[in-house]
Amino acid sequence: MMENEAQRSVSFRFRRDRSNPTPYAKDGEGSFFSPGRLPHDYAMKIVWKRGFVRLVLVAGILWMLLILIVLLLHVWSCQSSLAFFSAICNKEGKVFIVLNTMGLVPKPEHRCSIPVANDPDKVAIPRGRTPDEIVKNLSYFTEAEFVNNGSQSFPLFGGNKSWSQREDSFMLNSSMKLHCGFLENGGDEMAIADIEYVKNCRFVLASGIFDAYDVPHQPTNISQRSRELFCFLMVVDEVSLHFIRKNATVREDHYGGQWVGLWRLVLLKHQPYDEPRRNGKVPKILTHRLFPQAQYSIWIDGKMELIVDPLLILDRYLWRGKHTFAIAQHKHHRCIYEEADANKRRKRYARPLIDLQMKIYYYEGMEPWSWKKNTISDVPEGAIIIREHTALNDLFSCLWFNEVNLFTPRDQLSFGYVVYRLRGSFKFFMFPNCEYNSLFVLHPHTREHSSKVEWVKSISEFKGKGSSMKETRGGFGLWTPYLANLDSVVLPAVTRTSKAG
Repeated sequence: MMENEAQRSVSFRFRRDRSNPTPYAKDGEGSFFSPGRLPHDYAMKIVWKRGFVRLVLVAGILWMLLILIVLLLHVWSCQSSLAFFSAICNKEGKVFIVLNTMGLVPKPEHRCSIPVANDPDKVAIPRGRTPDEIVKNLSYFTEAEFVNNGSQSFPLFGGNKSWSQREDSFMLNSSMKLHCGFLENGGDEMAIADIEYVKNCRFVLASGIFDAYDVPHQPTNISQRSRELFCFLMVVDEVSLHFIRKNATVREDHYGGQWVGLWRLVLLKHQPYDEPRRNGKVPKILTHRLFPQAQYSIWIDGKMELIVDPLLILDRYLWRGKHTFAIAQHKHHRCIYEEADANKRRKRYARPLIDLQMKIYYYEGMEPWSWKKNTISDVPEGAIIIREHTALNDLFSCLWFNEVNLFTPRDQLSFGYVVYRLRGSFKFFMFPNCEYNSLFVLHPHTREHSSKVEWVKSISEFKGKGSSMKETRGGFGLWTPYLANLDSVVLPAVTRTSKAG
Protein backbone atom coordinates (compact mmCIF):
# COMPACT_ATOMS: atom_id res chain seq x y z
CA MET A 1 0.00 0.00 0.00
CA MET A 2 2.86 2.35 0.73
CA GLU A 3 4.33 1.54 -2.67
CA ASN A 4 1.02 2.38 -4.32
CA GLU A 5 0.95 5.73 -2.46
CA ALA A 6 4.52 6.49 -3.58
CA GLN A 7 3.71 5.67 -7.19
CA ARG A 8 0.59 7.90 -7.08
CA SER A 9 2.68 10.78 -5.61
CA VAL A 10 5.34 10.46 -8.30
CA SER A 11 2.67 10.22 -10.98
CA PHE A 12 0.89 13.34 -9.59
CA ARG A 13 4.11 15.37 -9.53
CA PHE A 14 4.91 14.27 -13.08
CA ARG A 15 1.49 15.32 -14.33
CA ARG A 16 1.73 18.64 -12.45
CA ASP A 17 5.12 19.32 -13.98
CA ARG A 18 3.77 18.51 -17.42
CA SER A 19 0.75 20.81 -17.00
CA ASN A 20 2.77 23.73 -15.47
CA PRO A 21 6.04 23.92 -17.38
CA THR A 22 8.67 26.32 -16.01
CA PRO A 23 9.88 29.34 -18.05
CA TYR A 24 13.05 27.40 -18.58
CA ALA A 25 11.30 24.60 -20.47
CA LYS A 26 9.10 26.15 -23.17
CA ASP A 27 8.92 23.83 -26.13
CA GLY A 28 9.53 24.98 -29.56
CA GLU A 29 9.72 28.74 -28.60
CA GLY A 30 13.13 28.73 -27.03
CA SER A 31 14.37 31.06 -24.32
CA PHE A 32 17.38 33.30 -23.66
CA PHE A 33 18.08 30.92 -20.74
CA SER A 34 17.80 27.66 -22.61
CA PRO A 35 20.37 27.78 -25.39
CA GLY A 36 20.54 24.06 -25.42
CA ARG A 37 17.05 23.90 -26.91
CA LEU A 38 17.81 26.67 -29.60
CA PRO A 39 19.68 26.37 -32.88
CA HIS A 40 23.18 27.85 -32.79
CA ASP A 41 22.45 30.37 -35.64
CA TYR A 42 19.44 31.79 -33.74
CA ALA A 43 21.64 32.68 -30.79
CA MET A 44 24.09 34.34 -33.17
CA LYS A 45 21.27 36.40 -34.66
CA ILE A 46 20.39 37.69 -31.24
CA VAL A 47 24.02 38.66 -30.62
CA TRP A 48 24.26 40.42 -34.00
CA LYS A 49 20.97 42.23 -33.42
CA ARG A 50 22.17 43.55 -30.08
CA GLY A 51 25.50 44.58 -31.62
CA PHE A 52 23.78 46.37 -34.51
CA VAL A 53 21.54 48.36 -32.15
CA ARG A 54 24.58 49.38 -30.11
CA LEU A 55 26.45 50.35 -33.30
CA VAL A 56 23.57 52.55 -34.48
CA LEU A 57 23.33 54.25 -31.09
CA VAL A 58 27.07 54.90 -30.93
CA ALA A 59 27.14 56.14 -34.54
CA GLY A 60 24.19 58.47 -33.84
CA ILE A 61 25.86 59.89 -30.76
CA LEU A 62 29.14 60.42 -32.63
CA TRP A 63 27.28 62.07 -35.52
CA MET A 64 25.48 64.47 -33.16
CA LEU A 65 28.77 65.27 -31.43
CA LEU A 66 30.37 65.95 -34.83
CA ILE A 67 27.53 68.31 -35.80
CA LEU A 68 27.80 70.08 -32.44
CA ILE A 69 31.58 70.46 -32.84
CA VAL A 70 31.14 71.85 -36.38
CA LEU A 71 28.48 74.33 -35.19
CA LEU A 72 30.63 75.44 -32.27
CA LEU A 73 33.61 75.84 -34.63
CA HIS A 74 31.41 77.87 -36.98
CA VAL A 75 30.28 80.16 -34.18
CA TRP A 76 33.83 80.48 -32.84
CA SER A 77 35.24 81.32 -36.28
CA CYS A 78 32.65 84.07 -36.69
CA GLN A 79 33.67 85.55 -33.35
CA SER A 80 37.40 84.98 -33.79
CA SER A 81 39.77 87.91 -34.02
CA LEU A 82 42.06 85.84 -36.28
CA ALA A 83 41.79 87.08 -39.85
CA PHE A 84 41.84 83.59 -41.42
CA PHE A 85 38.94 82.21 -39.40
CA SER A 86 36.99 85.46 -39.63
CA ALA A 87 37.37 85.43 -43.41
CA ILE A 88 35.93 81.92 -43.85
CA CYS A 89 32.92 82.64 -41.63
CA ASN A 90 29.65 83.00 -43.52
CA LYS A 91 27.47 85.25 -41.41
CA GLU A 92 24.95 85.47 -44.23
CA GLY A 93 24.41 81.71 -44.18
CA LYS A 94 21.22 80.29 -42.72
CA VAL A 95 23.17 78.15 -40.24
CA PHE A 96 24.59 81.22 -38.54
CA ILE A 97 21.25 83.06 -38.74
CA VAL A 98 19.37 80.18 -37.10
CA LEU A 99 22.00 79.83 -34.35
CA ASN A 100 21.87 83.57 -33.73
CA THR A 101 18.07 83.53 -33.61
CA MET A 102 18.17 80.69 -31.06
CA GLY A 103 20.55 82.72 -28.89
CA LEU A 104 23.46 80.32 -29.38
CA VAL A 105 25.78 82.95 -30.83
CA PRO A 106 27.62 85.10 -28.28
CA LYS A 107 26.77 88.77 -28.40
CA PRO A 108 29.41 90.54 -30.51
CA GLU A 109 31.54 93.35 -29.18
CA HIS A 110 30.53 96.91 -29.90
CA ARG A 111 33.66 97.15 -32.03
CA CYS A 112 35.52 94.31 -33.71
CA SER A 113 38.51 93.95 -35.97
CA ILE A 114 37.86 94.32 -39.70
CA PRO A 115 39.70 91.91 -42.02
CA VAL A 116 40.98 94.67 -44.29
CA ALA A 117 44.17 94.51 -46.31
CA ASN A 118 47.31 95.87 -44.66
CA ASP A 119 48.46 98.18 -47.43
CA PRO A 120 46.20 100.32 -49.66
CA ASP A 121 48.99 100.48 -52.24
CA LYS A 122 48.72 96.72 -52.77
CA VAL A 123 44.96 96.65 -53.31
CA ALA A 124 44.10 95.52 -56.84
CA ILE A 125 41.35 97.66 -58.40
CA PRO A 126 39.09 95.65 -60.75
CA ARG A 127 39.21 96.56 -64.40
CA GLY A 128 36.01 97.62 -66.07
CA ARG A 129 32.55 97.47 -64.55
CA THR A 130 30.35 94.69 -63.25
CA PRO A 131 28.12 93.75 -66.21
CA ASP A 132 24.43 94.68 -66.05
CA GLU A 133 22.52 91.44 -66.55
CA ILE A 134 18.97 92.27 -65.40
CA VAL A 135 18.52 96.00 -66.03
CA LYS A 136 20.67 97.18 -68.90
CA ASN A 137 19.26 100.62 -69.65
CA LEU A 138 17.93 102.94 -66.94
CA SER A 139 16.54 106.42 -67.61
CA TYR A 140 14.59 108.95 -65.55
CA PHE A 141 11.59 111.24 -65.84
CA THR A 142 12.71 114.87 -65.85
CA GLU A 143 9.51 116.76 -66.74
CA ALA A 144 8.35 119.15 -64.04
CA GLU A 145 5.29 118.21 -61.99
CA PHE A 146 3.61 121.01 -60.10
CA VAL A 147 1.52 120.95 -56.96
CA ASN A 148 -0.78 123.72 -55.76
CA ASN A 149 -0.53 124.73 -52.13
CA GLY A 150 -3.16 127.39 -51.64
CA SER A 151 -2.27 130.26 -53.95
CA GLN A 152 1.32 129.05 -54.43
CA SER A 153 2.32 126.65 -57.17
CA PHE A 154 5.76 125.02 -57.26
CA PRO A 155 7.45 122.04 -58.96
CA LEU A 156 8.01 118.78 -57.11
CA PHE A 157 11.46 117.27 -56.72
CA GLY A 158 10.39 113.63 -56.50
CA GLY A 159 7.27 113.74 -58.62
CA ASN A 160 3.72 112.90 -57.65
CA LYS A 161 3.36 109.28 -58.70
CA SER A 162 0.09 107.39 -58.71
CA TRP A 163 -0.24 104.08 -56.92
CA SER A 164 -0.31 102.26 -60.26
CA GLN A 165 2.92 104.00 -61.36
CA ARG A 166 4.51 102.92 -58.11
CA GLU A 167 3.44 99.33 -58.72
CA ASP A 168 4.80 99.37 -62.27
CA SER A 169 8.19 100.62 -61.05
CA PHE A 170 8.82 97.29 -59.29
CA MET A 171 8.36 95.29 -62.51
CA LEU A 172 11.91 94.61 -63.72
CA ASN A 173 12.75 94.93 -67.42
CA SER A 174 15.97 95.24 -69.36
CA SER A 175 15.05 98.85 -70.19
CA MET A 176 13.27 101.00 -67.60
CA LYS A 177 12.27 104.63 -67.10
CA LEU A 178 11.16 105.80 -63.68
CA HIS A 179 10.92 108.70 -61.25
CA CYS A 180 14.14 109.34 -59.37
CA GLY A 181 14.04 112.93 -58.09
CA PHE A 182 15.62 115.91 -59.84
CA LEU A 183 12.64 117.04 -61.90
CA GLU A 184 13.02 120.36 -63.67
CA ASN A 185 13.31 123.25 -61.21
CA GLY A 186 12.43 120.88 -58.38
CA GLY A 187 15.42 121.87 -56.24
CA ASP A 188 18.90 120.65 -55.32
CA GLU A 189 20.69 122.32 -58.20
CA MET A 190 24.49 122.47 -57.91
CA ALA A 191 26.79 125.35 -58.79
CA ILE A 192 28.43 125.20 -62.23
CA ALA A 193 31.91 124.86 -60.69
CA ASP A 194 30.79 121.83 -58.67
CA ILE A 195 29.10 120.23 -61.67
CA GLU A 196 32.33 120.50 -63.65
CA TYR A 197 34.43 119.20 -60.75
CA VAL A 198 32.39 116.03 -60.12
CA LYS A 199 32.55 115.04 -63.81
CA ASN A 200 36.06 113.76 -63.11
CA CYS A 201 35.12 111.77 -60.00
CA ARG A 202 35.21 108.00 -60.52
CA PHE A 203 35.73 107.17 -56.83
CA VAL A 204 33.62 109.20 -54.39
CA LEU A 205 33.60 109.48 -50.61
CA ALA A 206 30.46 111.52 -49.91
CA SER A 207 28.85 112.97 -46.82
CA GLY A 208 26.29 115.65 -46.08
CA ILE A 209 25.27 118.29 -43.55
CA PHE A 210 21.84 119.94 -43.56
CA ASP A 211 20.29 122.61 -41.37
CA ALA A 212 23.64 123.01 -39.55
CA TYR A 213 23.26 119.84 -37.46
CA ASP A 214 26.95 118.90 -37.83
CA VAL A 215 30.39 120.26 -38.64
CA PRO A 216 32.72 118.47 -41.10
CA HIS A 217 34.89 115.78 -39.48
CA GLN A 218 38.13 115.08 -41.31
CA PRO A 219 38.76 111.47 -42.40
CA THR A 220 41.90 110.00 -40.87
CA ASN A 221 44.32 107.20 -41.84
CA ILE A 222 43.93 108.12 -45.50
CA SER A 223 46.71 106.89 -47.78
CA GLN A 224 48.28 109.04 -50.46
CA ARG A 225 46.86 106.69 -53.08
CA SER A 226 43.31 107.27 -51.82
CA ARG A 227 43.88 111.03 -51.61
CA GLU A 228 44.70 111.01 -55.30
CA LEU A 229 42.02 108.49 -56.27
CA PHE A 230 38.95 109.70 -54.36
CA CYS A 231 36.85 112.85 -54.50
CA PHE A 232 35.92 113.83 -50.93
CA LEU A 233 32.55 115.58 -51.36
CA MET A 234 30.59 117.17 -48.51
CA VAL A 235 27.06 118.11 -49.64
CA VAL A 236 25.61 121.11 -47.76
CA ASP A 237 22.72 123.56 -47.87
CA GLU A 238 22.92 127.35 -47.45
CA VAL A 239 22.26 127.23 -43.69
CA SER A 240 25.02 124.67 -43.14
CA LEU A 241 27.48 126.52 -45.37
CA HIS A 242 27.00 129.69 -43.32
CA PHE A 243 27.41 127.69 -40.08
CA ILE A 244 30.59 125.97 -41.34
CA ARG A 245 32.11 129.30 -42.39
CA LYS A 246 31.64 130.56 -38.82
CA ASN A 247 33.04 127.43 -37.16
CA ALA A 248 35.71 126.05 -39.50
CA THR A 249 38.41 127.25 -41.87
CA VAL A 250 37.07 127.34 -45.42
CA ARG A 251 39.46 127.94 -48.31
CA GLU A 252 38.65 128.55 -51.96
CA ASP A 253 40.51 127.30 -55.03
CA HIS A 254 40.89 129.25 -58.28
CA TYR A 255 37.98 127.32 -59.85
CA GLY A 256 35.55 128.61 -57.23
CA GLY A 257 35.54 125.43 -55.14
CA GLN A 258 35.24 125.68 -51.35
CA TRP A 259 37.21 123.31 -49.13
CA VAL A 260 37.37 122.30 -45.46
CA GLY A 261 40.45 120.10 -45.14
CA LEU A 262 39.97 117.11 -47.47
CA TRP A 263 36.30 117.88 -48.04
CA ARG A 264 35.14 119.86 -51.04
CA LEU A 265 31.86 121.53 -50.11
CA VAL A 266 29.13 120.94 -52.69
CA LEU A 267 26.30 123.43 -52.23
CA LEU A 268 22.76 122.32 -53.06
CA LYS A 269 20.59 125.36 -53.68
CA HIS A 270 16.80 125.53 -53.40
CA GLN A 271 16.08 122.66 -51.03
CA PRO A 272 13.25 120.49 -52.39
CA TYR A 273 11.62 119.66 -49.03
CA ASP A 274 10.49 121.59 -46.00
CA GLU A 275 11.92 118.91 -43.68
CA PRO A 276 15.73 118.87 -43.20
CA ARG A 277 15.91 115.14 -42.60
CA ARG A 278 14.13 114.44 -45.87
CA ASN A 279 16.53 116.80 -47.69
CA GLY A 280 19.44 114.80 -46.31
CA LYS A 281 18.16 111.65 -48.03
CA VAL A 282 18.80 113.14 -51.47
CA PRO A 283 22.63 112.91 -51.53
CA LYS A 284 22.58 109.84 -49.28
CA ILE A 285 20.36 107.64 -51.45
CA LEU A 286 20.62 109.38 -54.84
CA THR A 287 24.41 109.61 -54.89
CA HIS A 288 24.41 108.31 -58.46
CA ARG A 289 22.20 111.20 -59.59
CA LEU A 290 24.34 113.90 -57.99
CA PHE A 291 27.60 112.36 -59.20
CA PRO A 292 26.66 110.50 -62.41
CA GLN A 293 30.25 109.78 -63.49
CA ALA A 294 31.09 107.92 -60.28
CA GLN A 295 31.66 104.19 -60.57
CA TYR A 296 32.15 103.61 -56.83
CA SER A 297 30.85 105.61 -53.89
CA ILE A 298 30.96 105.42 -50.11
CA TRP A 299 28.36 107.46 -48.26
CA ILE A 300 28.86 108.34 -44.58
CA ASP A 301 26.57 110.45 -42.42
CA GLY A 302 27.78 113.90 -41.44
CA LYS A 303 28.18 112.96 -37.77
CA MET A 304 30.79 110.32 -38.64
CA GLU A 305 34.57 110.60 -38.70
CA LEU A 306 35.95 107.94 -41.02
CA ILE A 307 39.05 106.21 -39.60
CA VAL A 308 39.64 103.53 -42.26
CA ASP A 309 41.13 104.13 -45.70
CA PRO A 310 38.27 104.18 -48.27
CA LEU A 311 40.21 102.00 -50.72
CA LEU A 312 40.47 99.30 -48.05
CA ILE A 313 36.71 99.62 -47.50
CA LEU A 314 35.96 99.00 -51.18
CA ASP A 315 38.33 96.03 -51.17
CA ARG A 316 36.84 94.50 -48.00
CA TYR A 317 33.13 95.03 -48.66
CA LEU A 318 32.85 94.92 -52.46
CA TRP A 319 35.76 93.48 -54.42
CA ARG A 320 36.89 90.66 -52.17
CA GLY A 321 33.44 89.04 -52.04
CA LYS A 322 32.43 90.19 -55.53
CA HIS A 323 29.62 92.32 -54.12
CA THR A 324 28.31 95.54 -55.66
CA PHE A 325 26.28 96.91 -52.71
CA ALA A 326 27.15 96.73 -49.00
CA ILE A 327 25.45 98.13 -45.93
CA ALA A 328 25.73 97.44 -42.19
CA GLN A 329 23.26 95.42 -40.16
CA HIS A 330 21.21 97.30 -37.58
CA LYS A 331 22.45 96.78 -34.03
CA HIS A 332 19.09 95.93 -32.47
CA HIS A 333 16.48 95.10 -35.10
CA ARG A 334 16.03 92.73 -38.03
CA CYS A 335 12.32 93.38 -38.64
CA ILE A 336 10.90 96.64 -40.03
CA TYR A 337 7.92 96.39 -37.69
CA GLU A 338 10.31 96.35 -34.71
CA GLU A 339 12.14 99.35 -36.16
CA ALA A 340 8.83 101.15 -36.71
CA ASP A 341 7.86 100.53 -33.08
CA ALA A 342 11.21 101.93 -31.93
CA ASN A 343 10.73 105.01 -34.13
CA LYS A 344 7.34 105.64 -32.54
CA ARG A 345 8.64 105.19 -29.00
CA ARG A 346 11.59 107.50 -29.65
CA LYS A 347 9.37 110.05 -31.45
CA ARG A 348 11.26 109.99 -34.75
CA TYR A 349 8.12 110.82 -36.73
CA ALA A 350 4.34 111.01 -36.31
CA ARG A 351 3.09 107.70 -34.91
CA PRO A 352 -0.07 107.38 -37.04
CA LEU A 353 1.89 108.09 -40.23
CA ILE A 354 4.46 105.41 -39.38
CA ASP A 355 1.59 102.99 -38.71
CA LEU A 356 -0.01 103.86 -42.05
CA GLN A 357 3.21 103.13 -43.92
CA MET A 358 3.60 99.81 -42.11
CA LYS A 359 -0.03 98.85 -42.77
CA ILE A 360 0.48 99.40 -46.49
CA TYR A 361 3.64 97.29 -46.43
CA TYR A 362 1.95 94.51 -44.47
CA TYR A 363 -1.08 94.56 -46.78
CA GLU A 364 1.29 94.26 -49.74
CA GLY A 365 2.83 91.10 -48.33
CA MET A 366 5.86 92.27 -46.35
CA GLU A 367 6.21 89.63 -43.63
CA PRO A 368 8.13 90.15 -40.38
CA TRP A 369 11.73 89.01 -40.60
CA SER A 370 12.49 85.38 -39.74
CA TRP A 371 15.40 83.02 -40.35
CA LYS A 372 13.42 81.52 -43.27
CA LYS A 373 14.06 84.68 -45.29
CA ASN A 374 17.00 84.91 -47.67
CA THR A 375 18.29 88.11 -46.04
CA ILE A 376 20.25 88.31 -42.80
CA SER A 377 18.06 91.27 -41.77
CA ASP A 378 15.46 93.65 -43.21
CA VAL A 379 16.81 96.64 -41.28
CA PRO A 380 20.16 98.30 -42.10
CA GLU A 381 22.32 100.75 -40.21
CA GLY A 382 22.01 103.39 -42.89
CA ALA A 383 24.87 105.69 -41.89
CA ILE A 384 27.19 104.01 -44.39
CA ILE A 385 26.38 102.78 -47.91
CA ILE A 386 29.06 101.25 -50.14
CA ARG A 387 28.14 100.91 -53.81
CA GLU A 388 29.28 100.18 -57.28
CA HIS A 389 26.92 102.14 -59.49
CA THR A 390 25.48 99.37 -61.63
CA ALA A 391 22.12 99.85 -63.33
CA LEU A 392 20.39 97.50 -60.86
CA ASN A 393 21.94 99.26 -57.85
CA ASP A 394 20.90 102.62 -59.27
CA LEU A 395 17.38 101.28 -59.78
CA PHE A 396 17.26 100.04 -56.18
CA SER A 397 18.43 103.44 -54.93
CA CYS A 398 15.70 105.17 -56.95
CA LEU A 399 12.99 102.84 -55.66
CA TRP A 400 14.27 103.25 -52.10
CA PHE A 401 14.25 107.04 -52.45
CA ASN A 402 10.75 106.98 -53.95
CA GLU A 403 9.45 105.23 -50.82
CA VAL A 404 11.12 107.87 -48.65
CA ASN A 405 9.59 110.57 -50.86
CA LEU A 406 6.16 108.91 -50.72
CA PHE A 407 6.00 108.08 -47.02
CA THR A 408 8.11 108.97 -43.98
CA PRO A 409 11.76 110.10 -44.15
CA ARG A 410 12.78 107.14 -41.97
CA ASP A 411 14.73 105.30 -44.69
CA GLN A 412 15.43 102.23 -42.53
CA LEU A 413 11.72 101.39 -42.67
CA SER A 414 11.63 101.13 -46.47
CA PHE A 415 14.98 99.46 -47.29
CA GLY A 416 13.80 95.91 -46.55
CA TYR A 417 10.48 96.53 -48.30
CA VAL A 418 12.19 97.42 -51.59
CA VAL A 419 14.43 94.34 -51.26
CA TYR A 420 11.26 92.27 -50.82
CA ARG A 421 9.54 93.81 -53.87
CA LEU A 422 12.52 93.00 -56.11
CA ARG A 423 12.06 89.32 -55.27
CA GLY A 424 15.68 88.33 -54.81
CA SER A 425 16.99 90.11 -57.92
CA PHE A 426 18.83 92.72 -55.85
CA LYS A 427 21.90 91.22 -54.17
CA PHE A 428 23.71 92.97 -51.34
CA PHE A 429 26.19 92.29 -48.55
CA MET A 430 25.01 93.17 -45.03
CA PHE A 431 28.02 93.17 -42.74
CA PRO A 432 28.12 92.92 -38.93
CA ASN A 433 27.29 95.98 -36.87
CA CYS A 434 30.47 95.64 -34.84
CA GLU A 435 32.49 96.26 -38.03
CA TYR A 436 30.36 99.31 -38.74
CA ASN A 437 31.32 100.73 -35.35
CA SER A 438 34.99 100.08 -36.13
CA LEU A 439 34.90 102.21 -39.27
CA PHE A 440 34.06 105.48 -37.53
CA VAL A 441 34.29 107.74 -34.57
CA LEU A 442 30.79 108.97 -33.83
CA HIS A 443 30.38 112.65 -32.96
CA PRO A 444 27.25 114.22 -31.47
CA HIS A 445 25.07 116.57 -33.49
CA THR A 446 25.44 120.28 -32.82
CA ARG A 447 21.88 120.21 -31.46
CA GLU A 448 18.93 117.86 -31.14
CA HIS A 449 16.39 117.76 -33.92
CA SER A 450 12.77 118.24 -32.93
CA SER A 451 9.54 119.18 -34.67
CA LYS A 452 5.85 119.20 -33.76
CA VAL A 453 5.06 116.39 -36.18
CA GLU A 454 7.13 113.97 -34.13
CA TRP A 455 4.75 114.31 -31.18
CA VAL A 456 1.53 113.67 -33.10
CA LYS A 457 -0.41 110.70 -31.74
CA SER A 458 -3.48 110.61 -34.02
CA ILE A 459 -4.51 111.58 -37.54
CA SER A 460 -7.12 113.97 -36.12
CA GLU A 461 -4.34 116.26 -34.90
CA PHE A 462 -3.53 117.07 -38.54
CA LYS A 463 -6.99 118.52 -39.12
CA GLY A 464 -7.94 122.17 -38.86
CA LYS A 465 -5.07 124.32 -37.61
CA GLY A 466 -3.00 121.17 -37.25
CA SER A 467 -2.83 120.85 -41.03
CA SER A 468 0.13 123.25 -40.94
CA MET A 469 2.21 120.32 -39.63
CA LYS A 470 1.80 118.44 -42.90
CA GLU A 471 4.80 118.48 -45.20
CA THR A 472 3.94 120.39 -48.36
CA ARG A 473 6.41 118.68 -50.73
CA GLY A 474 6.99 115.18 -49.38
CA GLY A 475 5.05 112.27 -47.97
CA PHE A 476 2.13 112.61 -50.39
CA GLY A 477 1.42 108.89 -50.14
CA LEU A 478 0.36 109.46 -46.54
CA TRP A 479 -2.45 111.76 -47.69
CA THR A 480 -3.38 110.13 -51.01
CA PRO A 481 -6.20 107.55 -50.66
CA TYR A 482 -4.77 104.06 -50.91
CA LEU A 483 -6.26 101.58 -53.40
CA ALA A 484 -7.52 99.24 -50.67
CA ASN A 485 -9.26 99.59 -47.33
CA LEU A 486 -6.64 99.29 -44.58
CA ASP A 487 -9.03 99.50 -41.62
CA SER A 488 -8.98 95.74 -41.09
CA VAL A 489 -5.18 95.44 -41.30
CA VAL A 490 -3.67 94.52 -37.94
CA LEU A 491 0.09 94.97 -37.68
CA PRO A 492 2.18 92.07 -36.34
CA ALA A 493 2.81 92.04 -32.62
CA VAL A 494 6.22 93.40 -31.72
CA THR A 495 8.40 92.25 -28.84
CA ARG A 496 10.93 94.81 -27.71
CA THR A 497 14.31 93.10 -27.99
CA SER A 498 16.50 95.85 -26.57
CA LYS A 499 16.13 98.73 -24.14
CA ALA A 500 18.19 100.88 -26.49
CA GLY A 501 16.29 99.87 -29.63
